[in-house]
Amino acid sequence: MKPMARLGVGIGWRPEIAEAVERLEGLDWVEVVAENVCPGHLPDSLLRLRERGVRIVPHGVSLGIGGADRPDAGKLAALGERAVALGAPVVTEHIAFVRTSSPALEAGHLLPVPRTRDALAVLCENVRIAQDALPVPLALENIAALVSWPGEDLTEGQFLTELVERTGVRLLVDVANLHTNRVNRGEDPAAVLDSIPLEALAYVHVAGGVERDGVWHDTHARPVPPVVLDVLAGLRERVDPPGVLLERDDDFPEGEELAGELERIRAVVGTGTGKAAPAPVVVRDGAPEPAGEAARTRVGLGQAALLSALVAGTPVPEGFDRQRVRVQARALAAKRASVVAKVAPELPGILGGPEAFRTAFLEYARRRPMRDGYRRDALDFAEHLLIRDLPQDPAARRRLTAWWRERAGVRPPRRIVRWVRALAGRRR
Repeated sequence: MKPMARLGVGIGWRPEIAEAVERLEGLDWVEVVAENVCPGHLPDSLLRLRERGVRIVPHGVSLGIGGADRPDAGKLAALGERAVALGAPVVTEHIAFVRTSSPALEAGHLLPVPRTRDALAVLCENVRIAQDALPVPLALENIAALVSWPGEDLTEGQFLTELVERTGVRLLVDVANLHTNRVNRGEDPAAVLDSIPLEALAYVHVAGGVERDGVWHDTHARPVPPVVLDVLAGLRERVDPPGVLLERDDDFPEGEELAGELERIRAVVGTGTGKAAPAPVVVRDGAPEPAGEAARTRVGLGQAALLSALVAGTPVPEGFDRQRVRVQARALAAKRASVVAKVAPELPGILGGPEAFRTAFLEYARRRPMRDGYRRDALDFAEHLLIRDLPQDPAARRRLTAWWRERAGVRPPRRIVRWVRALAGRRR
C-alpha cells in the first residue's frame, strides 16, 4: 500500500456555507457529498476552490457497500466519474448498509454491519468489486451506531484490521463516531485506535453532536465538543494523519465560528507525537475468497429483519435492544421528515407550517417505508394525503394536488381524479 497523499486540514463543502468556505484562510482541501454534485455541472464555488489548488474529495453516502447485495455498477460508475471530474486522490464511502432488496427497503441512513465472519466475507468481496471499478483508491469510514448486533464474532478493531489486510482498502477514521459508539455501545475509542492499522489511514473526520437521555446523536449540527477533540488528540499521539476534516451538515454557523473550529483542530493535530511515516500495511496475496451465496443470504435476512423493524413497524428481531431499536426508528423517521422538508420546501407551507407538516409526515412514515430516495418519498407522502382527502382545507388540497401533478408527471390517484372532476362540476 502506497503512502496516502498529504491533504492537511479541511472542511466539508456544503452549498449553504459555500461562500464562507471560500473565505477561509489556509484551507487545504474540502470534501463534498458525491451524490450532491454533477460532474458536468460542478458548482462555481468548487471550481474556484479547485483553481486555487484546494483539493476536493468526493464522499459517497448511498453505495451501501456493507449490504448483502453486490455493489450497484451504476453507483460505482457515478462515484468514479466524480473522482475524475474533481481530480480527487481518493474516493470515500462508509462501512454500512442502507437498503435491502428482499424486501425492497431504503433506510435513508447509514446502518451498522454485523461484525461477523459472514458479514466480513460479504464486505471484503464487495470492496474488491468496488476497487476494481473505481479509478482512484477507496477509503471506508467507521460509522456511528445506536444499536449493536447480537452474536457478533469480532471486535471493531478485529473487523477493520481483517478488512484492510484482505482488501488493502484505506480507512477514513471518524473520531466523532468513535465517541458516539463509546456512549451508545460502550466501545472504548482508545482500544479501537490501538487495534486498527492506522498505517492504512486516508484521513480523519471530526464533528459535533448532542447527548439526549443517554444516547449520543451524531448530528453534525453542533460545534465539536472537547471530548471529541480528546479522541482526535489520542489518534494524533499514535499517528500523524494525512488529513483531518471538519464536518458540519446543519444549523450552519457564521464563517468566523467555522474558522475557529478549524484552528482548534489544527492546534490538536500540530501538537501530536505520532509517527510521520508509519510502516505500510501488508495485504494478503490474492483476492479474498468469494463470500458465497449462502453467506449473502444469511447477511441479507438479518439486515432485512432489522431494517423492516426500523422503517416498517415489524417486530424487533430477537437479541436486539428493543428500546434502542425504537430510538433508532424514531430518529430515522425524524430524519426523513427533515430531509423531505428540504427537498420539497413547498409542502410545509401547503400543510399549514413546519409543525403541521412534521406531524402529518411522521404519522405517514410509521408504516410507509421510503421506496426510492427522498424526492420519491415527498411524492409518496403527498399522494398518501390526497388519497385520504387531506388536508381538510379545500384550498390546501387544491394546492397539494397541483404540486403533486406537476412533479409526478402522471395522472393523480383515482380518488383524486374523482375529487377534481367533482370540483370542476361545482364550478360550472
